[in-house]
Amino acid sequence: MKKQFFALIASITLAAGASAQVSVSQPWVRATVPQQTSTGAFMQLSSTTDARLVAVSTPAAGSAEIHKMAMEGQTMRMGQVDGIDLPAGKTVSLAAGGYHIMLLDLKRQLKDGEAITLTLVLEDKHKKRQNTTLTVPVKPIAYTGPQH
Repeated sequence: MKKQFFALIASITLAAGASAQVSVSQPWVRATVPQQTSTGAFMQLSSTTDARLVAVSTPAAGSAEIHKMAMEGQTMRMGQVDGIDLPAGKTVSLAAGGYHIMLLDLKRQLKDGEAITLTLVLEDKHKKRQNTTLTVPVKPIAYTGPQH
């Protein structure tokens, strides 16, 4: 009986360890003006194990994409990426000028003081996916976010 109990505890512990433990801090979305169709979402992500942000969704927009801004020569370029690596124990910043989330085909104007729901799809090193749903505050258009 004891062997079965310890086997059960060991399997629960291993199963819990297989899933990435990702924490999110300081999430925010930039407010929009009337008729604006896109905006950005920003936050800090930290994982206890190697993981990857692979997708994002929100009911506030027709689609959400993971983007990266980078200098190419003298020109700043922005484009969609298939995900963002979250190395164990490191904080990854999603901020203006780097990695961020683009909310496209907005369904309405997003106003300062509101909040939207955002779901992050995270993948651990075993390709197991989990969803993390957040309530993200909308900040003023001129807001630049916390400095890191």
